[in-house]
Amino acid sequence: MSGSIFFMSDVHLGMKHYQHKRLQEDLVMSFFDKLINEKAGELIIVGDFFDSWIEYRQVVPKGFYRIFSKLYDLVNSGVKVTYLAGNHDFWRGKYLQEEFGIEKLDTHLERTIDGKKFFIHHGDGLAYKDTGYKILKVILRSKISQFFYSLLHPDIGLWLAKSTSSRSRDYTSQKDYSQKDGLKDAALLKIKDGFDFVLMGHRHKPLFIKEGKGFYVNLGDWMKSFSYAEFVNGIFYFRKYYDFNSQKIVDELIGDSNI
Repeated sequence: MSGSIFFMSDVHLGMKHYQHKRLQEDLVMSFFDKLINEKAGELIIVGDFFDSWIEYRQVVPKGFYRIFSKLYDLVNSGVKVTYLAGNHDFWRGKYLQEEFGIEKLDTHLERTIDGKKFFIHHGDGLAYKDTGYKILKVILRSKISQFFYSLLHPDIGLWLAKSTSSRSRDYTSQKDYSQKDGLKDAALLKIKDGFDFVLMGHRHKPLFIKEGKGFYVNLGDWMKSFSYAEFVNGIFYFRKYYDFNSQKIVDELIGDSNI
């Protein structure tokens, strides 16, 4: 595949009570234009692109027309889009794939790119002291649970999903997951297994950590950090796209590697 591969995570489009919704959407569209103009090879979305996504057979959440239009332009320009499930947008049917040609994955991704081994995972379920969520994750992602949920009227089902998403964020932001970082520890184990790069999201905190011959990268989010990564010609770059402090689009390098 020619062109750079870009990575982003935790955009949380449509998040309730987020005061910068319009700016956030404009920045995502601007970022997609950047990928089109630079003739990128692929964009890998590492989960939670939407703050809440539940797809019915004939109904999808409203409110994302501009984003979908730009996604169409992105794919139509030749950029491959791969979309991993997060904990807020795991219920995706065929809409994104059939309408836009987006490849969706319900689990992690392992891939070798230019001789480097990548392990990519949203990161949910890897934190310590999070047994309750791990059980809930199995239940919510089962075909049986989704079938019975689909019997709800879409207005009720989508409203309930948005409400649950908001409460889930409040709960997880206050929960004590212990002082140890389960995502980081899981990433370091993957590096010991021979992966050169382990990429995750979920925590909304950009991290770039070298361990031995490998790197653990937490991609951060697109609500405060606006961080993303790029891999091109064997070199990995970790960047910030927008800076709230300077109120402008930037090309600040958070970290880079060439291993």
